[in-house]
Amino acid sequence: MNQLNNSSLGRVPRAVTTWALALMACAAPASVMAEPGLYFVSLYDVEGQTSIDFKYWTAHYRGQRVSSPDIGIGYGVTSRWYSELYGAWEKKDGGANHFEELAWQNDYMLTQGQYDVDVALHTKIERPHDRSEGYEFEWGPVMKTDIGRTQLNANLFFQRAYRVKVAEGENHTELAYQLQAKYRWKSTFQPGIQAYGEVGQWNHWLPSHEQSHRAGPAVFGSREFGTHELKYEAAYLIGRNEGRSAKTFSMRAQYIF
Repeated sequence: MNQLNNSSLGRVPRAVTTWALALMACAAPASVMAEPGLYFVSLYDVEGQTSIDFKYWTAHYRGQRVSSPDIGIGYGVTSRWYSELYGAWEKKDGGANHFEELAWQNDYMLTQGQYDVDVALHTKIERPHDRSEGYEFEWGPVMKTDIGRTQLNANLFFQRAYRVKVAEGENHTELAYQLQAKYRWKSTFQPGIQAYGEVGQWNHWLPSHEQSHRAGPAVFGSREFGTHELKYEAAYLIGRNEGRSAKTFSMRAQYIF
């Protein structure tokens, strides 16, 4: 959704910077969460700007082709707070699109360039179309640092479903991560990599062969049209999802005005 302010950074104790970069490096071997497709959460200061946000992923997973278009509208409430409401659909093996969920995402920047590592708080609540599924909630820190023209991002999210009827063993909080590195070559084209993963319960990880980890190349860019701007990103991820081999293509386009 947007991305942390690119203003020059201040100083914090070296241990903080080392910890954040270590988290990125150690987790970097790959990833994807329980869903076959994901989108990276990052933040910019877009106070007073409205955006139309289109997202799409397609994956070959569990012997079938699954795809999902999402469309939403976002708004920069303040220089620190970005909010977006969007709907998601799903299609399997070329069939018809079925509405899956309505989601409300809010991201609040806790710092804006005064430290080596910028931090934001991400929250998202999802309401599945199947009311028996209740609600799903996601929250966690979004982190960013810059080394020259290279931007590094690391997100750590906690996810939990609040269902009307909960089966034994389902009432727990899961841990997921997102990693990204991109080289800001020029505004219209910035190469990079993305990685996503889910390891199971936050305090009791699944065996490694049952976890989800995927990564792959990504491209980013933007183009201004007067006071309007078009942002894009796309990624191709390979790896495993819930212990099964899977490949995913995802893309996103935001029109900001």
